[in-house]
Amino acid sequence: MPRVAFEEMRNVLTRALLKLGFEPARAQLCARLFAETSRDGVGSHGINRFSRFVEQIKKGVVDIHASPERVLRAGALERWDGRRGPGNLNAHACMERAIALCRENGIGCVALANTNHWMRGGTYGWQAVDAGVIGICWTNTMANLPPWGARKARIGNNPLVIAVPRAEGPVVLDMAMSQFSIGALQSYRMRGEELPVDGGFDADGKLTRDPAAIEASRRLLPMGYWKGSGLAVVLDLLAAILSGGAATCDIPAHRGDADLAGLSGDRPHVSGCSRRGERSEQQDCRVASRRRRQRDRALSRRACPPGAAGESAARHSR
Repeated sequence: MPRVAFEEMRNVLTRALLKLGFEPARAQLCARLFAETSRDGVGSHGINRFSRFVEQIKKGVVDIHASPERVLRAGALERWDGRRGPGNLNAHACMERAIALCRENGIGCVALANTNHWMRGGTYGWQAVDAGVIGICWTNTMANLPPWGARKARIGNNPLVIAVPRAEGPVVLDMAMSQFSIGALQSYRMRGEELPVDGGFDADGKLTRDPAAIEASRRLLPMGYWKGSGLAVVLDLLAAILSGGAATCDIPAHRGDADLAGLSGDRPHVSGCSRRGERSEQQDCRVASRRRRQRDRALSRRACPPGAAGESAARHSR
C-alpha cells in the first residue's frame, strides 16, 4: 500500500480548506486534526471522512466561519453554542476551555450544543492527557443503533472517551456503544474483510460478521448487548441535559449525509467538556426546542415539589 508523508497529507488538506474559504490558522488546525487521525490508524474518521466534510460545507450545513460562544457559566460548568461550526474545531476549542477551567477549579466541564460531527473522539482525550489532565468526553448521535432486542434504530452509538495521563504513557479509551463503529464497518467492507466477531444482524435477523450485510440492515449490535444499549441511553440523557440540546429522539433523521453516523441535527457531546452535534434546519430546531421545553415543564411538574431543585454535571478532572 502506498504511503504518504504526514506533512504532505496535512499540507494538501490545508490547501483544500483554504480554497473553501477557511481562515489560515483554522485551516491548519482542522487539517492537522484530520491528518493526525489517519496517521494514528483511524482512517475511517480521518482522510476517509474528509470528502463528506467538504460536502457538508458546500451544502451550508457547516459554517466554516463560526466559532463557539459561551452562553452560560455556573462555577466550573459552562454551556457553549457551537453555531454550526466545524465539529472538530468546536470540540478542540471546548476541550481547551475545559482544561482552563480545570486549572482554575481542579475540575472543569464544557457542554457544547449546535455543532457538527467531532470526527475522532479520541483526539480530545489525547488533547487532555497532553495537558496533564484526565479527560472524559462523549457525544450523542442521530438514531443509528437498535436498542437490545429491538429491530429499528432508536438510540445512538454515542462514542465515549476516557483518557488518563501517566508517567509511563497515557491510557486513552475511545469507543462507540456499538460493537463496531459505522466507520469501522465501512473500513472492513472497503478492505473486503469480515469482522473478527459478530457485529450486527443481517436482513434475516441473524448475527453476522459481514460488514456490508450490517450496513444494509442498519441493525448494529450494541456493545455488551443490553449493557451497551443502556449506557448509550444514559450518555444521551446526560449530554442533552448538560448542553441543553437535543436528545437522539429529537434529532431529525432526514440528513443530506446518508451516513448513519453522519452529522446529527443538534446533538450534544460531553468532553470534560460536554458538547453536541449540529443543528440541521432552523424549523426542525424550533420544533425540537419546543418539544424539549414542553417535556421539561411536564417533568418539573411531576418530579419537583415546591422548593426542590436538582443539578447534573459532567466532569473533566485532574
